[in-house]
Amino acid sequence: MSAAAPTQIAVKDLKLVATVGNVDEISGVVATSTSIIVYGTKLDKSYVRAVNFLGEEQWKIDLDPQLHSIATAATPDSAGNIWIAGSISQPLQSPTPSPNATPLNPDKVNSIPVNLDNSLRDVVLWKIEQSTHALSTYILQPAQPVVITSLAIDKSGVTLVGITSTEKGSAGFVVNSDLAGEFSKVLIIGKESTTLDSVVRHSDGSLTVVGSSSEVLNGKKLVGITDGIIVKISKSAAIISVVRSSAAKASRNWNSASSSLLLGGEIISDNKIESAITKFSTTYVPTWTYRFASSGPAFTSGSAFAFFASTGPIPQIANWKPKSVRPLLLTFDGKGGIIAAYSAPAEQRDVLGLLSTKTLGLLCVSASKELVSIFSLK
Repeated sequence: MSAAAPTQIAVKDLKLVATVGNVDEISGVVATSTSIIVYGTKLDKSYVRAVNFLGEEQWKIDLDPQLHSIATAATPDSAGNIWIAGSISQPLQSPTPSPNATPLNPDKVNSIPVNLDNSLRDVVLWKIEQSTHALSTYILQPAQPVVITSLAIDKSGVTLVGITSTEKGSAGFVVNSDLAGEFSKVLIIGKESTTLDSVVRHSDGSLTVVGSSSEVLNGKKLVGITDGIIVKISKSAAIISVVRSSAAKASRNWNSASSSLLLGGEIISDNKIESAITKFSTTYVPTWTYRFASSGPAFTSGSAFAFFASTGPIPQIANWKPKSVRPLLLTFDGKGGIIAAYSAPAEQRDVLGLLSTKTLGLLCVSASKELVSIFSLK
């Protein structure tokens, strides 16, 4: 007697919450319990604005109208304050760099700028107070230009990660700050071909940072063309371990990591592009994993959600045969089984983020050719 075929899941439609602006002016979107927070750069100046869940603008702030800047990453804290990081030009009379701005460089790299905007010399961290919208600005003057790609915050402080120039290419950049904007020593990871794209702060003060690398790190050699990397960093900013995620003759990258270590990334080879979704244990051992035909990156939330731009059929999902790129949200059970699926409208092309809110639950951020939109499950 043959076993019954597993039941396939029907795809449901995501519900439009709001359209929040033009693709070329928006760097990202985060959310609080009352607002959707949109941030980006327009005419070389960074801004942040809040809209309600109907898409109506509540307030807007120019983050530094006097200087050129880019806002590239953001997160809210538990009190509803908004923290935004990026890069900013120096005023004509720059202050002398403080001692605590000297990078901690375990690879002994002598850096010179390559492929980064040298006019945006400083790292900037902005804080917008939840109730008054008062703006605080904190500046770090690193050895070389940096592009901040992600930040994470908890009651003990904030961590910024990104990419910095080196003599041979690029390296990963990590720096912590307390909640008063006092930066600690900078940690540089790699020498020539390493990037960092997401960071998780743990309760013991350690960090998990993820990204990609095409060089030896912590004694771990390259396997593919580029490997995805998972780096554990101690509270004292020392590298504890490096785990590589590799595929032969392919380029891999982890672009998203949730607090429960559900990672999302991309795998690019000669003839296909896939999104990788993997749940890791606290010791970075994979507990379950998927690869889906896609246009590249994947975003994760909690231990159960992943959002990516699907380009092919998925056996567990009924009648899913997209003719073009289609953003798809999947829900997983504790063992990694797919238990729900939601799709964005056909005109949506790119996935930009996945947010968790107390008011509307999970929010999916995607873009059409011209506009950025927010979708919910309900």
